[in-house]
Formats: sequence, structure tokens, C-alpha cells
Amino acid sequence: MNFKTTEMRSSYFRLLFILVLTLGISFPCLRAQIKTGADRTEIYLPLIKDKSIAVVANHTSMVGNTHLVDSLISLNVKVVKIFGPEHGFRGNQSDGKAIEDGIDPNTGLPVISLYGAHRKPSEEDMQGIDLVIFDIQDVGLRFYTFISTMQNVMEACAEYGIDFLVLDRPNPNGFFIDGPVLEPEYKSFVGMQPVPVVHGMTVAEYARMINDEGWLENGVKCKLTYVKCENWDHRKYYHLPVNPSPNLPNMTSVYLYPSLCFFEGTVMSVGRGTDFPFQVYGHPDYPAVTGFSFTPRSIPGASVNPKYLGKKCNGVDLRKFPKDFFHNNAEIVLDWLIDAYTQMEDKDAFFNKYFVKLAGTKKLQEQIEKGTSSAAIRASWYKGLQDFQKIRKKYLLYHDF
Repeated sequence: MNFKTTEMRSSYFRLLFILVLTLGISFPCLRAQIKTGADRTEIYLPLIKDKSIAVVANHTSMVGNTHLVDSLISLNVKVVKIFGPEHGFRGNQSDGKAIEDGIDPNTGLPVISLYGAHRKPSEEDMQGIDLVIFDIQDVGLRFYTFISTMQNVMEACAEYGIDFLVLDRPNPNGFFIDGPVLEPEYKSFVGMQPVPVVHGMTVAEYARMINDEGWLENGVKCKLTYVKCENWDHRKYYHLPVNPSPNLPNMTSVYLYPSLCFFEGTVMSVGRGTDFPFQVYGHPDYPAVTGFSFTPRSIPGASVNPKYLGKKCNGVDLRKFPKDFFHNNAEIVLDWLIDAYTQMEDKDAFFNKYFVKLAGTKKLQEQIEKGTSSAAIRASWYKGLQDFQKIRKKYLLYHDF
């Protein structure tokens, strides 16, 4: 556009501003930047001044382009210890791999693994610590183990009188809740609380809930503080700046994860050992009806020995879905799981023992085996989701969806 006078330019921008205010028109250049809790150093530095700090962190714990631990050290914060979750402190270990304690080569700090010999800090681990900071990017799923690690650390803090600070981060799947609510008899490290598969909460919101609902072991409560995100709420897209774990390499995998992780409890592969994990599913005996196949290979740091290593798997490619699809269809897609069960000949071998841990109930497997429709299965979740929503609302820190 060619503006001939200063007055014309001024009039144009005044009109643009009025349209934004009155019509709610949104322009990318006018959107406020989302800031994570870790970005808001002005809030939490006074809370940790002159204290000996332990940090629960991994490769997602970034402040801009700097790791949180490096940032704290540069700000003269006394960091004395690091606790590492699944995948390790640097986030380069395969899923499920037990990780040893060690020394971080970048800082020389001791790293205590909470995904190895023990998953809850011991009294010895907590000695010499005044406050623990938790800063890890979650993806909003009950079976994503970072919230289980957080719960264990909260319990240790409560037991040994140590403060616990959460630096909050947006939940990329925080725009819905869905799935069966976990039943107590199926409690495990991939499901520790009576919440649905998709809980729709940030880690700070989740921490508030398990603390105040008395869900920590023996009903203990820790001294919990948190730093909220800025300019984010449960309706907003959030593109993760760092991949949250080795087998969630992009946003498509993050959005598909709620639906495809169930396959981990079956004979099916979800593409571990490929460049597109959690974006496909398949099996060597799946009918070759789609024209798509993949062959898992060993990928150090992600899938060293994936299911069906070196074997061709016929399957279904789900990479075509744009992000709008998931926001417009905010639910777990059961049809893929039902399709796979229907297509596979050996029905008795389809599910393994891990499936009920992921589902948090035996009922989902029984429903699929009986041929129950996806609509009827979803209807059976309704009351549990309604009851959970009443609890969840008490602990929200951001505008809900």
C-alpha cells in the first residue's frame, strides 16, 4: 500500500486499531508472547535467594536459549544437585531405560536419577537442600511419567520439610479432557492418580490438585509455590520449542500421542525406530490394504531395540492431519485401536498386560474385545469425566477451554 501523506498513514493505523478492539481481529504481530514460568526470573529469583537448590529438569528446561541450570548458576544461585527423570537430565536416553546416577559434565553437579534404582528421592538425596525447583515440559497425559516423578519429589519434600517450586509451562494438550479415569487397583508409575488419560492441566495446576486433594502418599502436603505462564490459557495453541522426549519429535506426534499410546499395550508398533514415531501404527501381519509400510531400525537415544526391528510393518500413516484437526476434534480417537484389533487375526494375542496400566482400567480392553462401538465406549467415560472436571476446576490457574 502506498501512503501519500503522514495523515493517511495515521488514519489507516487508527482504523486498524479500532477494528482490532471492536471486532476482535487478531494479527500475529499483535499477539502477546507466551512466557513460561522459567522465563519469569524476576518472580522466582527472590524466592530462591540464599537457598541451596536442587533442580528436577531435563533438556526442555530452557530459559530462552539457555538451560535453566546454566541460567541459575550464571545468576549466582546456589544449585547443589540435579534430579533427572525418564530419558535422563539431557533427555537423550531411550524410553523405559533405567538410568544411573552420575555427574553432569557441563556443570560438574551430581545428577541423581529418578528413573533407575529408585524413583523417589531418599533422605540422603534430600540432604543439604532448602528448595527443589521442578521445570519440565509435560504433554498432558496421565501416563507421561514426568508428573509421576513430580509427585514422588513432592512427597519427599513434604516428608523432609523442603520447599517445592514449580516453574509452569503450557500444556499442548491442555484444550480438552478425555479417556477413562484410572481405577485404584491399576495404579502404577504410568498412572498414579484417579484422573483421565488426558487431564487438561499444566504441571502447576496438577501439583496443586494432588497436594490439596490429599493424593500424596499418607496424605502429606508439601510447601508448594509456583510461577505461572504469561499470556497463555487452555484455549491457545502452543508449539513446543523443544521436543519433549526422543519419540515425540514434532507437534503431530504430541497431538496423536493420546490416541496412539494405547498401542504400546498391544502387538502393534507405533513407529518407534523410524523418523515418525507416534504418527503411524502397523504390524508385519496387518493387511497391506493402505499401501503404506515401515521398517523399524535401531536409533540410539530413542529406540535402540524397537518392536519388529528390521521387519516390514504394513500399517496406517496418520501424518497428514493438520493441527486444526486435533483442536476441532478434541478427543481420543478410538477408531484406530478398534480397527487394528479388527484387522489382526490373532485376537487372543492382541493385548498384553501393559494395556490395562495405560488405560487405568480393565474395562476398555473388554469393551473392544466385545465389539463395543467407539461411541458407546466414550459414553461409558462420561460420568468419570464429569466428576473429575469438578475437581479439576478448583485448581485451574488459567482461563479454561
